[in-house]
Amino acid sequence: MSTDTLPDRLSVNPASPFYNEALLERGIGVRFKGVEKTNVEEYCISEGWVRVAVGKTVDRHGNPLTMKLQGPVEVWIKD
Repeated sequence: MSTDTLPDRLSVNPASPFYNEALLERGIGVRFKGVEKTNVEEYCISEGWVRVAVGKTVDRHGNPLTMKLQGPVEVWIKD
C-alpha cells in the first residue's frame, strides 16, 4: 500500500475480513479518547469504537477476550 490512507476498520486477527498484514507490519498507532493504546485488537473510525484485549485471558479458540469501548478514535502510521 503506497498511500498513507488508513482503512476505516482494521483488525489484528488474521481470520478477520478487516485484517491487513502489510499495513500492520508498518506499525499502526491508535489513540482512543486522547490516550494512546497498545492493546487494541480492532478499531472502527466511522462507528467510533475500539476492541481491546482484556488481560491475558483467551477464549476456547486461543483468541484474546476483548471488550468494545465507544469513543473518538484516531489512527496513524508509526513509520
